[in-house]
Amino acid sequence: MVESRRGRPGASRMGALGRALTGGLIMATALGAGTGLGPAAADAVGASGLVARLIPAALVTAVALSLVAVAYRGRSPRRLGFGGPWASAGAFLTGVGATAAAAALVLGTATAGGLLRWSDPDPGALAGFLASNAVVAFLLEALPEETTLRGYTWTSLRGRFGGTVTALATTAVFLLVPGASTVVEAGAARLVGEDAGPVGIAPDGQNPVDYLILIVVFGLTLVAARTALVRAPLWTSIGVHLTFLTINRIALEGDKRHAGWYVEHGAGDAGLLVPVYLLVVAAGFALWGRRTRRRRREGTAYAADVRGPATVGAVR
Repeated sequence: MVESRRGRPGASRMGALGRALTGGLIMATALGAGTGLGPAAADAVGASGLVARLIPAALVTAVALSLVAVAYRGRSPRRLGFGGPWASAGAFLTGVGATAAAAALVLGTATAGGLLRWSDPDPGALAGFLASNAVVAFLLEALPEETTLRGYTWTSLRGRFGGTVTALATTAVFLLVPGASTVVEAGAARLVGEDAGPVGIAPDGQNPVDYLILIVVFGLTLVAARTALVRAPLWTSIGVHLTFLTINRIALEGDKRHAGWYVEHGAGDAGLLVPVYLLVVAAGFALWGRRTRRRRREGTAYAADVRGPATVGAVR
């Protein structure tokens, strides 16, 4: 991984694992509380439409970021992978561009081969969907999930374990979040007199095995994105996350979501192509990260040659 430091020598493995699971618990709590209490809050203020969707989303982000701030004990957000404005914008656009390019390549090839057939686009409806979905998905999923999981959980593990173990463990925690959040959501909904949704490891109506496989591929892709850049790397995974949600909701659910563009036939084929383009994204960021690490090693070796053993030893 790009961030190759091993953290505090005295940090225990059990402590690191406990903090990693705390990141997952924070996300499950935030997501469950937001989706369980948000609709009641929207009804209480008479909100409808986009505003009614924004209230649960904003609640998820508020709870997640507040709990991470408490758990991280006031340390700088940069240590989680955030950065300055320009570095953050560049990393975010890198994540967006890489994901969009991979999806265009894979879905475009499938379309050219006759596997997918798209509806005629409605530019106005599509623009409206892109704008509203970007705000809601950013607050409901992309920002809080990346902050808690590829931010707090990943950083906690990377302080004690190597890159491979950290990537796999972070993804394992990611797998636990959807099911745990449904339990929190059911409890929160009952507290305000709302009907509790179904409790399960996958969203209602989705095959649990297929969903968990997709989560594994997605989780590893997000880790690859988070570890590819040096500056503001967490914003790269946020960009990947948001673009992934947007593309899938257009291609797979565009008709239900009134997105103005969707796959008319072969939607099942489109679903099978999702992990394919994610693997392309992951491979691209893995190669990028390897190149970055090599350049950093070469830079360190060059500095050692220039300074000499005595100088380097004094600096360390």
